[in-house]
Amino acid sequence: MSAGADRPHVLLSVAVSIDGYIDDAGPDRLLLSNAADFDRVDALRAESDAILIGAGTLRSDDPRLLVNSEDRRISRVAAGKPEYPLRVIVTATGDLDPARRLWHCGGERIVYTTDSGAARIGHGLDGLAKVVSLGATVDFAALLDDLGSQGVGRLMVEGGGAIHTAFLAADLVDEISMAVAPIVVGDPDAPRFLGPADFPGGPGHRMRLAEVGRIGDIAVLRYLPKEDSDVG
Repeated sequence: MSAGADRPHVLLSVAVSIDGYIDDAGPDRLLLSNAADFDRVDALRAESDAILIGAGTLRSDDPRLLVNSEDRRISRVAAGKPEYPLRVIVTATGDLDPARRLWHCGGERIVYTTDSGAARIGHGLDGLAKVVSLGATVDFAALLDDLGSQGVGRLMVEGGGAIHTAFLAADLVDEISMAVAPIVVGDPDAPRFLGPADFPGGPGHRMRLAEVGRIGDIAVLRYLPKEDSDVG
């Protein structure tokens, strides 16, 4: 079977300000979503086999990446799935703190890194996560191939910006779920959803907008990056 045949469906999930930022530059996380939108994200997590973030997000936000709804967890178990999706961390450098909350709650965890990153991690995550080296660099296509070989059919990517950019630039994204908050950040030092990259099709490619929703003052957009816009 050719590489990529069993790769998971990749969903980028992101909340952005009107001017495209995913946070501000302050020490505390900027909450762009409202309570109902956080619940929508919880439902997306419950539908996923794995949730992926970069090490930068782990260091800055210290997330747990859990499915918070007990009913959704019960439904997962009833369907023969683990109570929680697999948590996936990507790090090129191996700079990971084993005291972070993610390592001590929920279900299984896997770290994708480089040869040098794996050497730095050493035995630091023994008993906390499986560590997989992708070689000299982080190859996201190889990462998806490995997850697919483990039975991951649906991967939810929650950032940060460098991770979103890498997946989209490599043409590995099937779907984008974007919540747009009525906030303007305006700080050039704050992190953005995407950084500069050579994206497939360039600015001439118009993604198909598959769905538009509203949750309070939040607009929720669903894009299909590999499909062309149906608007001429």
